[in-house]
Amino acid sequence: MTVVDHSLRRLHNTIASGEAGSRHLALVKSQPHHELCEPPPDEAREWKMLGQPQRSTPQASDRSCGVAVPRAFSTRGIVLLIQTEGVISSHYRQVRERLAAHPQRWLVTGVAGFIGSNLLDELLSLGQSVVGLDNFSTGHRSNIEEVLAGRPHDAHRFTLVEGDIRDPGVCHSACAGANYILHHAALASVPKSIEAPLLTHAVNVDGFANLLLAARDAKVDRFIYASSSAVYGDATAQPQIEKRTGRALSPYAAHKAMNESYATAFQLTYGLESIGLRYYNIFGKRQDPDGAYAAVIPRWITQLIHGDRCVLFGDGETTRDFCHVANVVQANILAALATDPQATGQVYNIGSSESLTLRALFELIREQLTSHYPSVAFAQPEYLPFRAGDIRRSSGSVAKARRMIGFVPSHDVRDGLIEAIPWYLAQRSVSRMSEPPVPSNHPTLPEVSAPQYRPHSARRAAAVRGSR
Repeated sequence: MTVVDHSLRRLHNTIASGEAGSRHLALVKSQPHHELCEPPPDEAREWKMLGQPQRSTPQASDRSCGVAVPRAFSTRGIVLLIQTEGVISSHYRQVRERLAAHPQRWLVTGVAGFIGSNLLDELLSLGQSVVGLDNFSTGHRSNIEEVLAGRPHDAHRFTLVEGDIRDPGVCHSACAGANYILHHAALASVPKSIEAPLLTHAVNVDGFANLLLAARDAKVDRFIYASSSAVYGDATAQPQIEKRTGRALSPYAAHKAMNESYATAFQLTYGLESIGLRYYNIFGKRQDPDGAYAAVIPRWITQLIHGDRCVLFGDGETTRDFCHVANVVQANILAALATDPQATGQVYNIGSSESLTLRALFELIREQLTSHYPSVAFAQPEYLPFRAGDIRRSSGSVAKARRMIGFVPSHDVRDGLIEAIPWYLAQRSVSRMSEPPVPSNHPTLPEVSAPQYRPHSARRAAAVRGSR
């Protein structure tokens, strides 16, 4: 089967199922301008379509967000276009258009972090005014600088407040004049919460309460906050749905459960509208690959390209719902602008609806890196005992979020990695990190047996303390 035949089959299966992955496949006739065909009238979801290649700005009738025209492959008189940008739903496209037409003032806490900086990027792209709050304990100034460097004409609409949410005065100052708050400042780590429960409580719970009070006093329109799938604890039913939670297996899970209770209480008591988003395992650009609490995907990418062995806790069959950050950005915007009054005072699962074992994730990352580092194809993980506080199975249903706020994931895991890995490789280039020497125990020929990776006791110690 040729590449095009395989792609044609995938296109047929995708349309037949009515599900849009984050690759957009469209068949077009081989014409000078490569005009795109319309999707079948019975398609369950609207595709994000591309305009003609010569257009630089989308027209009112376009179903495009101005993305670049992809590469084309020709065969048997047709052209197959493969678009690797995420496919957005028609509902989210309409929300973005409405927001761009009526700019608002937003407060993003944790703006220098991984998720916060991606939210900043999206909001500035939509012409919004953004106040960012961060104390830079875990966030990086370089994340903000990267966003502003990519949007030099939008930088004047961003104001940075350097401060800590444990300070009520800072919270009140940052909330002044805000229409919407997207709260992502936290110490978001299960192992960290086990090591330092009082510190993480002070940030994750006391800081949360400070911000709720400030939002109430500032009369903001809506308070959107990051919760976590950790609240499901020892609940065994899969997929996880919002009304079935278990006992907390870590202080971090308890913190997030308290956040949800506080937000509900403030809405019922003071009328402060809120929506909580229970994130699963988020990944994407600007996620820090370093440090003792680095998330698994950026940590494994870094370890593989340096020739270090990746650590899997347990037997490799632990499952997680890995969710690309673009899905999270979409969920925040949709939650803030949801018009159904019943949508507030609620929590929603935000994930990709894929249940992936850690072993399968490792193999997927290895596969994506092999084209850049051929020796990675032979890498094998190292297995260590299960960690305290880890959840064995984690997979969330997003049916409630789809129904109440119109959330439709735009990226699955594979396509999220396709976008994320080049960013990590580019960061290595920008930082002028030298190319890792291929260790002698990295096999370079197919007939060589499985490699024996060099030991890395220091990295192993850090990984044991690492994030879930």
